[in-house]
Amino acid sequence: MDQQAIFIDAGFLLAVGGMQTAGTSLRSASIVNFEPLIEGILKCTEDFSGLPTLRTYWYDASRDALFTDQHKRIGMISGVKVRLGRMSVDGVQKGVDLKLGLDLVGVARNKAASTVFLLSGDDDLAEAVEAAQDFGVKVVLVGLENTSHRLGVTSVAEHLALRVDSIITLPVELVEKCFTKQVKAAPLAPVTSSVPVVSPAPVLEPASPAAAIAATVSAEHGGAVRPKPSASPRPGLPAPVYRVQRPETADLVYSSATGGAGAAHEESAVGAACEVGYAVAESWYNNTTQGLLRELVADRPFLPQEIDRVLLKDCAQRIGEQKTDYQGIRRELRRAFWERLDQLN
Repeated sequence: MDQQAIFIDAGFLLAVGGMQTAGTSLRSASIVNFEPLIEGILKCTEDFSGLPTLRTYWYDASRDALFTDQHKRIGMISGVKVRLGRMSVDGVQKGVDLKLGLDLVGVARNKAASTVFLLSGDDDLAEAVEAAQDFGVKVVLVGLENTSHRLGVTSVAEHLALRVDSIITLPVELVEKCFTKQVKAAPLAPVTSSVPVVSPAPVLEPASPAAAIAATVSAEHGGAVRPKPSASPRPGLPAPVYRVQRPETADLVYSSATGGAGAAHEESAVGAACEVGYAVAESWYNNTTQGLLRELVADRPFLPQEIDRVLLKDCAQRIGEQKTDYQGIRRELRRAFWERLDQLN
C-alpha cells in the first residue's frame, strides 16, 4: 500500500539521544519527553516520503516482557504500538531485534507499506532489511547526524548502513527539545578541572596490606602511587585499599615508545576513556540509592554488566569499537569509573 511504517529500536534511540544531551547512554541520566519525540520522528519521516503512516512500532525490553508505566504511556500515544522483549537479570535485552526483524519482513510481505523507516544501528537487522527489500519495500535508515563519522550518523553499524536504500537524520533541535539531562534536587558539585592524561593510567584494585606496602616500596624506586581520593567515604562504607599496577602498553592502541603522532593518538584514546569513565560514574551516582551504592562497593573491583556495557558503548562512540576492544582502554574505563566514584563518595 502507498503508506509508510516506522520501526524504532528504543534502546538505540535513547542511547544516542542520551549521549548527545547527558554525555552517557545510561538511561537514568536523561529525562525523555516521549510524545513530542515520537511526533517529531513522524513529521520528519512524512516530510521525507510524502506518505501517510500506517503505524509506529516501538521496541523495548522489560522484566518478563511486562509493560512498565512508561511503556503504557508510550502505548497510549495515537498510532504507536509497543512491542516488548525480555530483560534478563543481568540487564541484557532478549528477543527485541527478533521481534523487530519479523515485523519488518511481515509488513513488507503483506504489502502493508511501501516505505519503512528504521531507527536502529544493529547490524543483526541487515538480513531483515534485505528480506523486506525483496518484497519491494524501500527501507530508510533514520539516525542522529555525526559529521565526523564516515557514515554521517552516530552508532550505526556499517553492515546495516550499506544495505538500506537511504539514510536521513533527525533534527538536532528535536533531540535537544525532548532529552533533558537528569539532575538531582541537590546535585553534587561538578568536576571543576579537566583530568590530564599524559600516559597510561595505573589500574586500581583491592589489595592485601602486604601488597600495599610493596607498592609503596616500588614507588620509592621510581614507581608511582596514585594518591588516595580526597573525599571521605559515606558513613557505613568500607574504605578501599589499593595496590598500583601499570597497564601493559602492548595492549594499548598505539605504542608511546614510537613518540610523535602515535603517542598523541594513544594519549587521546586513553584520555577519552578516562572522560567516559568519569561521566558514567557521575550519572550513575546522581541517580542511585544508598543501598545500590553499598552493593556496588561490596563487589569491587567487579562492575555489574549493565554499567560495564554502558562504559564500553559510550567509549566506542567516542573512539570506535576497535580501539575500545584493547584491554588497556577497558582497564582505563573501569579505573576512571572507580576513581570518580571515590571522589564523589
